Amino acid sequence: MRVVSLVPSLTEAVAVSAPGALVAVTDWCTHPARLDPGVIRIKGTKNPDVPAILRLRPDLVIANEEENRPADLAELRDTGLEVLVTEVRTLDQAFAELERVLAAVAGTSAPPRWLDEARAAWAAAEPVGSLSAVVPVWRRPWMVLGRDTFAGDLLARLGVVNVHAGHADRYPRIPLDELRAAGADLAVLPDEPYRFTPDDGPEAFPGTPAALVSGRHLTWYGPSLAEAPAVLGAALRAALR
Repeated sequence: MRVVSLVPSLTEAVAVSAPGALVAVTDWCTHPARLDPGVIRIKGTKNPDVPAILRLRPDLVIANEEENRPADLAELRDTGLEVLVTEVRTLDQAFAELERVLAAVAGTSAPPRWLDEARAAWAAAEPVGSLSAVVPVWRRPWMVLGRDTFAGDLLARLGVVNVHAGHADRYPRIPLDELRAAGADLAVLPDEPYRFTPDDGPEAFPGTPAALVSGRHLTWYGPSLAEAPAVLGAALRAALR
């Protein structure tokens, strides 16, 4: 099986579970730190090098309906390539889609050990409290998590309710003064897609605790899910001290 991954979290899942299967990944695929020799980069999730992918003649291209553009996926399909597209809005969906992807890649329905460990970790996850939060994912302009997001579901399982979860858009643009006026208990600031840092982000929410969290553990669905409850929980609790 020769696989091209257009999704960083799926790249990590395949690399760990089916070594040798990947032949190409995006520039944003940062985990694992060292991929198998010969794996090439085919640009970004939004601008993949389609001709380069075609030259590789992969058996399967794995993608995501949110991270990748329909036009690029249609172009790949039009050449006869098999394109498996995931849709992930909740943790349960993530587990189901990971099983589907790994079964297609490895040819077996037996889940890898890390997937069982991730299920167990989330089943045992303890909420940090009953809190509300604004969750920016970009600034200039400010964008936040809205409805039906995977990251929002993870936070809810940790006792943190996204104040914009009822918004009509999944990633609405909301002026900073409105974010401040939302009355949230907490501002959750991930380090991706925008890289919020101690010096870039918390100052926008004076008087509100700011939790700087790992974007990989908040937004990726893959092996990081096994440690995500502990990593995210620790960051949330630290912000509330």
